[in-house]
Amino acid sequence: MPGWDGYWDHHGYGWIGSLFMILTMVVFWGGLITVTVLLVRHWGHNGTGQDGARRILDERLARGEIDREEYEQRGQALRAGQR
Repeated sequence: MPGWDGYWDHHGYGWIGSLFMILTMVVFWGGLITVTVLLVRHWGHNGTGQDGARRILDERLARGEIDREEYEQRGQALRAGQR
């Protein structure tokens, strides 16, 4: 029975098999981490909350749907909700 020092050499894998196994693991874990990061970014950036509400308020003012006075009133209400 071979020791650990010659395990791969006695089974025909050699250094190419070891290299292939290492590269496969790097690709697997890299892909898993990439997918996880993309999902977290997607779910974390849904446009809700105070930032999303402020953005919508800004857009409504820019389109002329609300006047400056209503914009200020709604902005104050948003700030009061943050506290």
